[in-house]
Amino acid sequence: MAEGGADVEERAGASQVVFRGRVLTVRVDPVHAKAGLTTREVVERGPAVAIVAETADHHLVVLRQFRWPVQAWLYELPAGMIDGGESPLAAAARELEEETGYRAQHWQPLYCYYASPGYSNELIYLFYATGLEPGPPHADPDEDLDVLCWSVEEVQAHLASGEVLNGILVIGLTWWLQHRARA
Repeated sequence: MAEGGADVEERAGASQVVFRGRVLTVRVDPVHAKAGLTTREVVERGPAVAIVAETADHHLVVLRQFRWPVQAWLYELPAGMIDGGESPLAAAARELEEETGYRAQHWQPLYCYYASPGYSNELIYLFYATGLEPGPPHADPDEDLDVLCWSVEEVQAHLASGEVLNGILVIGLTWWLQHRARA
């Protein structure tokens, strides 16, 4: 957790939950801030994982998925929520297999970061997976996923074209390109 939060702002009363859904809750917190009494709207969302998965022929596994909130097909890394009691690594292995069919022999934790701390407490655990063994994907019934494998040149082209609009993917692709350059 970052330092310095408690001396900058402090709670000024009880939180009010204004929405509770399947994957997130929205609450409003009264806060004493530097400028005086205000509120903070907070999207509570459990932790999630994302996977930079590299095939034996040095291609990166990428998904193409329709995202309702932005009404667009987006490129993404395999990713998903950590189930209650599940470790981040176990969630990453489960999500990789569910969404792509791949199982990885080798796992390396890369980063842990807040997705958008201005309004959400969602924490993302990013992993690098290699030694992939293919298998059939078994995505959730409401997921429509295309599994793609991009070469280094395709990753560079997609980044340069502005087609990559998912922040988790930008972080993963940038790390992977730097990693490949050192390999």
